[in-house]
Amino acid sequence: MNSKPKILLIYTGGTIGMRKDFETGALKAFNFSKLLHNIPELKLLDCEIDTFSFENPIDSSNMNPEHWAEIVRTIENNYANFDGFVVLHGSDTMSYSASALSFMLENLSKPIIFTGSQLPIGDLRTDAKENLITAIQIASLQENGKPLIKEVCLYFEYKLYRGNRTTKINAEHFRAFVSPNYPFLVESGVHLKINSELFLPANDGTSLKVHTHLDNNVAIIKMFPGISETVLSAILNIDSLKGIVLETYGAGNAPTEEWFLALLQNAINRGLHIVNVTQCSIGSVSMGHYETSTTMKKLGIISGKDITTEAAITKLMYLLGQNIASSDFKNVFETSLRGEMQ
Repeated sequence: MNSKPKILLIYTGGTIGMRKDFETGALKAFNFSKLLHNIPELKLLDCEIDTFSFENPIDSSNMNPEHWAEIVRTIENNYANFDGFVVLHGSDTMSYSASALSFMLENLSKPIIFTGSQLPIGDLRTDAKENLITAIQIASLQENGKPLIKEVCLYFEYKLYRGNRTTKINAEHFRAFVSPNYPFLVESGVHLKINSELFLPANDGTSLKVHTHLDNNVAIIKMFPGISETVLSAILNIDSLKGIVLETYGAGNAPTEEWFLALLQNAINRGLHIVNVTQCSIGSVSMGHYETSTTMKKLGIISGKDITTEAAITKLMYLLGQNIASSDFKNVFETSLRGEMQ
């Protein structure tokens, strides 16, 4: 008889890990060693749950590559002993973290599921319990004794998404996240609706490969009518800058003014990697489709296709940390590595 799946719950910080002190009204950190006592519903799940908490839980607004590396090392150190991992994380930067870990963990054969909540776990109307219980349940799904899901995902408000396809759209409603350019993987209702044909294919048996070196000498520039030459030049000429995610209009369109194109050309000539992503919530960059993007294509700017800004910036950090040859960088970025783009 097969043993129950073992799930490691990793608490990094965030609203989901808070409880309200009903005497003072203040929020205080939840004691995860007493998880089963406080959420007895977890005992009904057909799995074994263990917990790990950051020594100093952080607000997700303070999340950075060093914290991502800490999560990755925690997973790596426990990888052989657990069948799945659920990462509890503040919602504000969850899409960035889920995207980053998708690149940092290569050849996954087990699920890494991010979740959190809009209200603290002790609040009367909290969404924390449902998100936590279902995330653990999904992480426990197996087929022929092996995990069903083998990628980094994000679960929130009845939907499981590919992590590097998500973006946060709402700070007030329980439906905080969407996956604008890729369907949900699992939907929670009376039963779990599992779209297994959308999962990343299983790897060829290659063992887990961990990457903890990210280069954060990058920036995001959002185009807007009236952006000045002085401001753009100042950013593009930062000494340590190695890569930029350029949020352009529509299908990847940007100004055709001579000064703008000259700045981009000079930056590329100096070795700066510039990725073109759309500001639109839904859709894809298609450079050359309109005249306003044709010149950018000729300059050698990287097409972000239908990637999210969160995935684009973390992929840029990851690839810069891999010391890829400049001549190969564009082709590698434009290739889907973890299902982050079409």
